[in-house]
Amino acid sequence: MPTKIAAGNWKMNGTRAALEEAHAIAQVQSGDAQVVICPPATLLTSMPEGLATGGQYCHPATSGAHTGDLSAEMLADAGASYCITGHSERRTDHKETDADVRAQTEAAWRAGLIAILCIGETLDQREAGETLAVLSEQLRGSLPDGATAETLIVAYEPVWAIGTGKVATPDQVAEVHDALRDQLGAEISLLYGGSVKAGNAAELFALDNVDGALVGGASLKAKDFIPIVEALAAS
Repeated sequence: MPTKIAAGNWKMNGTRAALEEAHAIAQVQSGDAQVVICPPATLLTSMPEGLATGGQYCHPATSGAHTGDLSAEMLADAGASYCITGHSERRTDHKETDADVRAQTEAAWRAGLIAILCIGETLDQREAGETLAVLSEQLRGSLPDGATAETLIVAYEPVWAIGTGKVATPDQVAEVHDALRDQLGAEISLLYGGSVKAGNAAELFALDNVDGALVGGASLKAKDFIPIVEALAAS
């Protein structure tokens, strides 16, 4: 049975003052749900004990002349257990391709990290009826061979719903997650991401094949994120 996961992606947000929020999140009663926070790398070593953490990106190489980059080994050394790969903001802002994402995912695995692999379609692709084909192609191109439930989580994040306030309808989410379940098998956790908030979390988590969420803005404050975690624990 897939693990329930509530993962918070803080993106480029948070200085040491944000650790107060992390400590509050660490106290939540999450039941059988795993709570993960992916803070800026500058905060990884300062996160509260007992709260699972992840990186937001890793360079495919172990080390070398890559100014400003971080390797998966560095993330693991800083206490991370997870690493996000393939987020649409990385694909767009840094022109990362499926091949780049595959290499990053392989690097995460080599370092013993669980990859949270993100896929998602644009609004134009959805309106053209290409959603499932686009996601299947992204998955084939981005996912290395040998994935297991112990090494991989897949997050469906429609690009048009990230940070926009728009949320995919339950029917849209169900269609995609059912297709992903058919492609990936019964054990790998499938997360939904895209303007997930306390007000829509329970409805999303009630869907078959939605095992949790990758949450952006609503994970920055404990008062916003904890109700999402509690909704997942109750699902």
